Order: sequence, then C-alpha cells, then structure tokens
Amino acid sequence: MTTLMTAGSPKTAPVERPSRPTLSPAAQRRLESLITLVNQSLERSLPSAATPPQVLHEAMRYAMLGGGKRFRPLLVLGGCEALGKPARLALPVACALELVHTYSLVHDDLPAMDNSDERRGQMTVHRKFGEGNAVLVGDALLTLAFEVLAKSQVPNVGAIIQEVAHACGTTGLIGGQVLDLQVISQVWSGTEKILRDIAQRKTAALIAGSVMAGGLAGGAKPEALKRLQRFGQHIGLAFQLIDDVHDREGLAQAMGAAEAQLEAQRLIHRGIDALQPFGARAGLLRDAAMWLASTS
Repeated sequence: MTTLMTAGSPKTAPVERPSRPTLSPAAQRRLESLITLVNQSLERSLPSAATPPQVLHEAMRYAMLGGGKRFRPLLVLGGCEALGKPARLALPVACALELVHTYSLVHDDLPAMDNSDERRGQMTVHRKFGEGNAVLVGDALLTLAFEVLAKSQVPNVGAIIQEVAHACGTTGLIGGQVLDLQVISQVWSGTEKILRDIAQRKTAALIAGSVMAGGLAGGAKPEALKRLQRFGQHIGLAFQLIDDVHDREGLAQAMGAAEAQLEAQRLIHRGIDALQPFGARAGLLRDAAMWLASTS
C-alpha cells in the first residue's frame, strides 16, 4: 500500500521488495531439456493406450501427457544433483512424483471436489472419460507411482517411498484436501491462517517431498535433508501464493494480491538462501526457484 505524504506527516519506512531473480538463457535451455527427458520417461512408464482396459490406459495417458510444468520432477532432479550425483540418477523418482501430482489433479477436478471443466487447456478427465473412470485413473496413477519407485534401482528407495507416502498422506496432500473441502462448505472459516495451513499441506508438502526424495536418491544425510526440506517448504508455499494470485482466489483474496505476490518473492529468496551450503551443486534447484519467481 502506498502512503500519501503531506506536509508535517511522519515518514514511513519503504516496504522492502526483494529483487526478482533472473533466469539465464542457458539455464532456461537446461530446464527445457530436463523437462523433455522427464516427458520421455513418463511416456515409457505408462501402459500403451491399446492395452486392455483401453479406456483406462487412454485416460491415464491423456492426463499425464497433456502438458504440465513438470516442476516437481525438476526439484527431484535438482535435489539429487545438490548432493553431487547426476540428475538422471533420480529420473524414476522424478516420474513417480509427477504421477502422484497428476493423480491429485485428476481427483481434485472431480465434481465432489472442485468440479472443474478444464485442466491444462483441455477437458478434465472426468468430463472426457466419465466420473467413474476418472476416479480409477487417479487410483491407477498413484499405484503406478509406487510401482515405478519399487522397480527402480535408485539408492535409499525405501526411505524415498516413505517420504513420498508421508507427503501425500493424511498430514500432507490428502489432509490438505479435506481441510479445503471444509473451507468450501463453510466459507466463513477461510481465514488466512487456515488457507496457509491448507497450502502447506496440499501444495508445499509434496513440493518439499520432491526435493527431499531427490536428495535421498543422492545419498543425503540428515542435515542436508533439513536444508532441502526448508528450501522445499519455502518454495512450495510461494508456488501456491503465485497460483492464487493468478487465479485471484485463496490466499490472494485473504492477503491481497500485492501482498501475496510480495510474500512469494520473499519466500523464494529464503529458499535460495537455504541452499548456500550446497554451493554450485544446487544450481538446478536455484534455477527452478528463479523460474518460479519469473512467473509471479
């Protein structure tokens, strides 16, 4: 908010506005290259549309391959690279996290949830394939995510499975969705505090879990995992704030769009600061955070 100054009025300290990080063309090209790699791996992970039951497998491919930022897979790859290991080592984990994320979107769009007609510029799964099939598509994608993890040769796969399950369980993604439904049914309860809690569970938990899963694939020790978690939590809440600003709802309504956007930038800076001990190895995570900042 701008304060008008009149003669004799007290001066107010200017609001601190963190500078927006800039993503270099080389970093942008690398992100795009890794997204292509993830998409190719996802395509191979999914059953053929011709495999019975065809409607289920066609719908799974429709949901997964119809676009998406692939932000969570990039964070998985970056988390692994921050530990000094090749990003490609964590590719199965990256695919699993995107399968989990897409399952959550398919279910989130259902009439019993947000009742959305469009996702990623195309009809939602339940609009195109029917509500019952959409429920089963979400179930199948979540199940496939854990199959991909179990079949992988990634180090610490047991700990990774535990981390992913925790992030999307009743204290994370699913718990956040329950709180979201309660807010929808009782509009008066949608305070900033409650909306932040929903964002931390529904969005930030899986984003932080993605970074930590990548770190575990790279052999991260407890102290490194704490820093990766801190980065993920800051970036995850920033992600939701930016999303709400674009959609003009949620925290953007509760806080005001300008304040929500400013808070997102602060969180991104804090997240990047948490990566300092990793040095240049955390370049991919920093680039992903800078890309997020550029969208706000």
